[in-house]
Amino acid sequence: KLSSPALQPWITPELVQGRVHLKCSYSPPAPEPPVQFRVLWSRLSGPGKREQIHQETTLQPFSYIEMDGANLRLGDTVFCTVTAFRRGSPEQLSLPEDSKGFYAGIKFLPESLEIAEDGKEHAVTVLSTVPIACPGQDNSCKITLQLSTEDLGKSSQVPGPPDIALSACQVDLLPGPCSGGSCAAARVTVTAVTDFAQDGDRVSRLSARPAAPGDVLWRAYTPRDVKVTVRDLPTGNCYSFTDPHIITFDGWRYDSDKIGTFLLSRSASRAFEVHVRQWDCGGHRSVTACNCGVAAR
Repeated sequence: KLSSPALQPWITPELVQGRVHLKCSYSPPAPEPPVQFRVLWSRLSGPGKREQIHQETTLQPFSYIEMDGANLRLGDTVFCTVTAFRRGSPEQLSLPEDSKGFYAGIKFLPESLEIAEDGKEHAVTVLSTVPIACPGQDNSCKITLQLSTEDLGKSSQVPGPPDIALSACQVDLLPGPCSGGSCAAARVTVTAVTDFAQDGDRVSRLSARPAAPGDVLWRAYTPRDVKVTVRDLPTGNCYSFTDPHIITFDGWRYDSDKIGTFLLSRSASRAFEVHVRQWDCGGHRSVTACNCGVAAR
């Protein structure tokens, strides 16, 4: 009987004659008896279920399959299963060995985010696990992804305006060598919108859609969304009212009877400030100033 060799199959993406292929490689056993390999390609069709898409028998320590957009599409998780047997004795099979699942398509790293309404920027990497092909001379070699956000709110609420802001509305994935599970990558930053509302923790969705791709492989593809949970933080308040009584963020109270235009509040970390104008409103009877105008940036 054929002893079971450690074939250890693994999948890598490659461009073959300008078209995206997946390559299943495996370690051949010691060459004393001539050995053939049976390679079964499959994809995930449901939780714990696989669908066979191709099978071949070869002498080579590798097997290719094309991502044609029909039998094998972007968004598929692909496996290859390899079995070895001696030439002329196909009944003496080694135990089949599975590769790890290879996800072909766009990935966000991290795959989910939990951020707070504190103004901090959080980096998200958008990458393609397959190489970017150049479909024709008239098309530039890139995939443009249109980015969008949607507030999913809470289960008891109607979705409202986006609770997150992006540093860019679109990113370009440019072709490059495949390394470390990435064949092309771009970066975008995500910031929670400080909305001054006590609306609790909310969930938003970050989505990417290929914009008018020239390559047919990308046309019907919708990448997975990223779930972003925004943690609500308490909001500070300050006041200036009537003739003006002022209450600061930390609760200190005082009156201001001066006439003129004053800086009421300025942020030390972002472009935000409020000016207030105070005019004489007491006449001859008293020295009193009142709020009469405000300007905010």
